[in-house]
Amino acid sequence: MSKRTNAESYDGSQIQVLEGLEPVRKRPGMYIGSTGYDGIHHLIKEIADNSIDEAIAGFASRVDVRILADGGLMVTDDGRGIPVDKHPKTGLSTLETVLTVLHAGGKFGGGGYKVSSGLHGVGSSVVNALSSRLAAEVVRNGQLYRIEFERGRTTLPLKKLGKADRPDGTRVVFYPDETIFKETTEFDYKWVVNYLKHQAYLTKGVYATVYDERTKQRQAFYFEGGIRSYVKSLNVGKEVLSEDIFYVEKQVEDSMVEVAVQYNDTYVETIRPFANNVLTPDGGTHLVGFRSALTRVINDYARKNNLLKEKESNLSGDDIREGLTAVILVKLPDPQFEGQTKNKLGNPEVRRYVDQVMSEYFSYYLEENPAVAKKIVSKALLAARARKAARAARDNVIRKGAFEGLNLPSKLTDCSSRNRKECELFIVEGNSAAGSAKEGRDSKIQAILSLRGKVLNTERARLDKMFANAEIVSLIKAMGVGIGDQFDINGLRYDKIVFMTDADVDGAHISTLLMTFFFRYMSEVIEAGHVYLAKPPLFGLIKGTGSNRKIEYVYDEVALEKTLAKRIEERKAAGTKIDESAERFKQAGFTAQQRFKGLGEMDAAQLWETTMNPANRTLVRVNIEDAEKADAIFTKLMGQGVELRKNFIQTNASKVNLDDLDF
Repeated sequence: MSKRTNAESYDGSQIQVLEGLEPVRKRPGMYIGSTGYDGIHHLIKEIADNSIDEAIAGFASRVDVRILADGGLMVTDDGRGIPVDKHPKTGLSTLETVLTVLHAGGKFGGGGYKVSSGLHGVGSSVVNALSSRLAAEVVRNGQLYRIEFERGRTTLPLKKLGKADRPDGTRVVFYPDETIFKETTEFDYKWVVNYLKHQAYLTKGVYATVYDERTKQRQAFYFEGGIRSYVKSLNVGKEVLSEDIFYVEKQVEDSMVEVAVQYNDTYVETIRPFANNVLTPDGGTHLVGFRSALTRVINDYARKNNLLKEKESNLSGDDIREGLTAVILVKLPDPQFEGQTKNKLGNPEVRRYVDQVMSEYFSYYLEENPAVAKKIVSKALLAARARKAARAARDNVIRKGAFEGLNLPSKLTDCSSRNRKECELFIVEGNSAAGSAKEGRDSKIQAILSLRGKVLNTERARLDKMFANAEIVSLIKAMGVGIGDQFDINGLRYDKIVFMTDADVDGAHISTLLMTFFFRYMSEVIEAGHVYLAKPPLFGLIKGTGSNRKIEYVYDEVALEKTLAKRIEERKAAGTKIDESAERFKQAGFTAQQRFKGLGEMDAAQLWETTMNPANRTLVRVNIEDAEKADAIFTKLMGQGVELRKNFIQTNASKVNLDDLDF
């Protein structure tokens, strides 16, 4: 292969230099992650975070977000107002500098903020670059100033408008650029509500509101208790060991450590770690410091008070955290996050800070609340015994060969391909439906796992009980990923795991039981995008007979009525005389209507055509968009709280679409 040597084909003229905000418009994904739904809402966060930072710093008491009817969004705070004086380096006003220069802001050690959620200082300018229009108004010392932009370029220079009719602060209105956000430019009210609610929890004493001009919906949040209120909300629907919530707020050197803890009777831990109001889902040094201190303090207390026998080994961290709900919030002047997404905190000193505060103050709490301390230790001891029982049950299952890769479950009809990327596992309830699925499937890439009846409700079961359940063992075995401390997603045998259940209430219940298991014990499989719900039809509308017989499939009652109404109107428009006394399907021109009470009522060809054929089927991917909300839903639907579930059913009984339910 010859080497190209023509130097004249590559010179300085081919090096592109992007100035100002051009790089942002050229590669928006580098700055906001995507130009889809997530990206458009990231713009809100970039602007609103600035207002929250004013509240964290103690200069603002409220943040108001308004979704405008014309497609824009307005964020207003009552903070100090972005400075409007001339910036010494850019020669522009400071307000224009903040909105047009990348890495310009008060978060780089210049004294503007001691702590902030912003890290890279690109927020406001990036929003400006990606907006078709943006206007900023600042009130300082009672005087109102305004500046306007289009796609990052100044169209109305900073102008003093005179005396203001509102308190000092900043207001930003922006309109996402439809040439950048081609998928959608519409803001989601629920997303804004969720974001502001969490910011209000994390910034105690701030009043946050959202108003949607499109629907006239309005919500406001104010939590004097801060993260204590947050922990209380996370435990709604769960039986807590004590109504009292452990809380500490302590300054260590130049940082602040704030922790709230409460235990419940469930088998899972719920920990929300934050750094400067930014959720760090992958944890980091603050979480490590918290966990190590918690484990050490509880073991020390148990030893000191003879709750752990001399010959007994220490309780493990996993045992101690069973049923734990905690929020950890650290505020520090120079947070070191891993990557632009800020998923993990890296500051090494923070581990020491959190460990120090938890070790001292949680020890005091246990000493001063012996009844609560005994309940916590007793729960951890029970978890330790259950863990040993689970290990014994798992070892027993392994001895029988149930988890060995070469010994797949008898209820699994596997596919022939060993290319995981093309393989699909259909989890089917009942022998009849499984029989049709096996006959109708593409045997090269589609495997069928038949389950008998409704699987175990794993919301109320530990691993030891699960290993005694044949259906759960079959499921674990077919998946290939193991469970508990042996879980490894790299062992997954199928790219798609499809819950294929009847299109009725029983089918929805079975799907919910399966989702509960996956969410609690195999959440990584969901997060990686491998779990789906099949959408089998509920009705078949038949026209003609014999060789001329055709079936049109409809998937729910709402779609059925729309289909029939449309066909009736078409027939009327064509001059066909309609017998209003006849059944609706006959008025629409169909000869018969079939309701599929279950998958087993379809023959193999029908099941393939409607539900399994990749060319025709509809699959709904299961996502964990909000783990906190998902946790609350599963607690409500599958947990111990009967009254909570009863209220939910009574409230939502008339709603047919799960997306409409008020969880």
